[in-house]
Amino acid sequence: MRYAAIDIGSNAVRLLIADIIQNTGSVSFKKNTLIRVPLRLGDDAFIQQHISEKKATELVKSMVAFRNLMDVYKVTDYLAFATSAMREAKNGEEVVKLIKEEANIDIEIVHGSKEASIIYASHADQNIDKSKNYLYIDVGGGSTELSLFSAGEMIVSRSFNIGTIRILDNQDTEETWNEMKDFVRDNTRNFKQLSGIGTGGNINKLFRLSEEKEDMPLTFAKLRSLYTYLSSFSLKDRINVLGLNQDRADVIIPACEIYLTLMKNANIKNIYVPRVGLVDGIIQTLIEKNLQ
Repeated sequence: MRYAAIDIGSNAVRLLIADIIQNTGSVSFKKNTLIRVPLRLGDDAFIQQHISEKKATELVKSMVAFRNLMDVYKVTDYLAFATSAMREAKNGEEVVKLIKEEANIDIEIVHGSKEASIIYASHADQNIDKSKNYLYIDVGGGSTELSLFSAGEMIVSRSFNIGTIRILDNQDTEETWNEMKDFVRDNTRNFKQLSGIGTGGNINKLFRLSEEKEDMPLTFAKLRSLYTYLSSFSLKDRINVLGLNQDRADVIIPACEIYLTLMKNANIKNIYVPRVGLVDGIIQTLIEKNLQ
């Protein structure tokens, strides 16, 4: 069997095609193909509250390509979710309808709380000590999803309208930042030795840049020095000298700022980076839907 996951985010749209592996009593998946298209829907959604005709056309073309790939790879089931940018665009539902007509793909626009639970379904915590306490942090282009776990149980979860594209477009507010900091302080103050779990493209890239060993956490000090190092380069040099993709070179700075702010306010010294994201959670959701 082969499943597909589509994530229509504020910075990029992704298609993950995964092969489903069934062993006695267990089901897992192996990533087969991952396609990422940096559409930047957030630039329209957060400033105009509207997806422009140009971006809508690009999105439809991407979805037609994804549909063709799913057909060629003989995908047996898929789920497609749209997050922050499509949530805020007043014409989000119209664009969803257009994609259904042109690409024959059903898309669900999900709320932040559902987005957080799908990301958690990625089993990013499977190699983590269940007896400890963790703040799960997923930083996207339009929103940041936070979930607090203690002894393997979710205590509280919340989504905030703070994301990398939103910051670059000056569409983040001081009020929302303060709300997020208060939420973190209020909910983590009773937990000693809290660790972080970070998901999303930016923290994955930061982890690779840190050259830290697999399964080892990224420390607050290391992340702060990475931030200082990256900030010392111009955008152009982050692309040409450091070799970052153009659509990663700008968002990685605000992503650092979000992670550092959250770690500081929650008194987190270490963050684990399992290198998973929403698409992994969608595949896991499909496995649970079809095979459990």
